[in-house]
Amino acid sequence: MSTESGDGGVRSVQRALEILALLTEERPVVSIRDIVEETGLAKTTVIRLVQTLEQNGLLWGTQNGYMAGPGLWRWTHLARSSWELPPETRRQMRDLGARQRETVNLYMQRDIYRVCVAQQESPQPLRHVVHVGDELPLWSGASSKVLLRDAPDPLLLRIARTSPYGDAHVKRLRAWIDETAHHGWAQSHGEREEGLSAVAVPIIGRSGGVVAALSLSGPTVRFGAEPVARFAADLRDVAAQISERGFDHPLSTG
Repeated sequence: MSTESGDGGVRSVQRALEILALLTEERPVVSIRDIVEETGLAKTTVIRLVQTLEQNGLLWGTQNGYMAGPGLWRWTHLARSSWELPPETRRQMRDLGARQRETVNLYMQRDIYRVCVAQQESPQPLRHVVHVGDELPLWSGASSKVLLRDAPDPLLLRIARTSPYGDAHVKRLRAWIDETAHHGWAQSHGEREEGLSAVAVPIIGRSGGVVAALSLSGPTVRFGAEPVARFAADLRDVAAQISERGFDHPLSTG
């Protein structure tokens, strides 16, 4: 029997990750019954996987079920030390969010996705929020237009095929990229989610390429022409300061 999953991964590893993914801040403990119901796996398989995860410290058994184990704590510290932004960059994002009162995000490209690597939430009740580590599609959004500045056509085609528009979306992507390069910043209004707008600018690496996108995002009703121009100017100033110091991050290429 093959141990490979349909997408080329190892099935048992994929199943174990699916179990760990059931743990959230809203649900820090899961039972065997929860796992069986939500994964569709046989109870015997779930028990075997849970026992393996527990033996390796990735799960911890309690009277009510299983919670994240201490082994994950060590990995969390390792990930934090590798991925956390420099204090000065975090301070600049906090200050930017306080000035403009919209959510600040920092995105980097990973294949056909943009990954949120840092966020400063808007202080306003109605705001846009994603989670650090979330992967969003590259076929739309202000940050995507920034990140794809130097993207080759084969990559744009792959991205277009993940969109609702298919191959024909390449032409629109290229037009967005060219417009963004000309103006030095990008905006989007309801492209991926109705009622959501964003403004983004590039962070430039030492080699001169785009290594990240810094953005402000929020409800479209607060992103009229005057606010967008103000957002873009402030974003460009902050991004220039970050670029000048050298942006150091695991996904950065220079």
